[in-house]
Amino acid sequence: MTKSIIVEHRSPCGVGEQRHNSQLTQRNSLASRRELLGAMAIAPLALSAPPVQASALSQSTGTDEPIVLQRSSKGRSLSRFRYHNAESFFLGVEKGAVRHPTDKLYQIGIVLQLGLSSHLIDVGFADAWCARHVGLNVAGSLAYANATGLGFESPDMDLLAAILSPYSQWRHADVRDVGPNFPFTAREVRTLTRALLNRVHEVTGHPRPHGWRQRFS
Repeated sequence: MTKSIIVEHRSPCGVGEQRHNSQLTQRNSLASRRELLGAMAIAPLALSAPPVQASALSQSTGTDEPIVLQRSSKGRSLSRFRYHNAESFFLGVEKGAVRHPTDKLYQIGIVLQLGLSSHLIDVGFADAWCARHVGLNVAGSLAYANATGLGFESPDMDLLAAILSPYSQWRHADVRDVGPNFPFTAREVRTLTRALLNRVHEVTGHPRPHGWRQRFS
């Protein structure tokens, strides 16, 4: 059985848990990254413009169903609920309660999708539309979020999102599915995830969950 490289370690570049460092995975070769991405059976949406028109977003889906971005108090409430759920799910990973490598990836996929969903709903995407056209595709959510003002452009997060999509694939995966070329350590995955949740918190303006300051006490 291939030994998973998703292990706890001290980061050689001294990356803090609360700070994203875009140089996290420089030690991984570009060739390895290309091979991983080339093996992915997904095509993340090429949306890179600052907040774009809904018509442009509609064209990117390849469907005739229009995207209507409409903010509402109900959407705002659901957005906050999703962000708080993301923080709740992530707490187990941060505290080390989730130990199995593939369980961690499944949990991280849930966390990222909840966080990105919080942003998408906050800017006016309908939850039902997201369920139909994005589903469990973290890479798709990330692309839409960045196209509508999230501002979390990161090659490392792009790669992690591609690997996780759809995140359901990791629910019952074997540890051997996390091959020796997996480009991130457990610490790096946590750091990327924490950075994205912090960004969602900043952009949406949602308060931290109740008891945030005591979560590691």
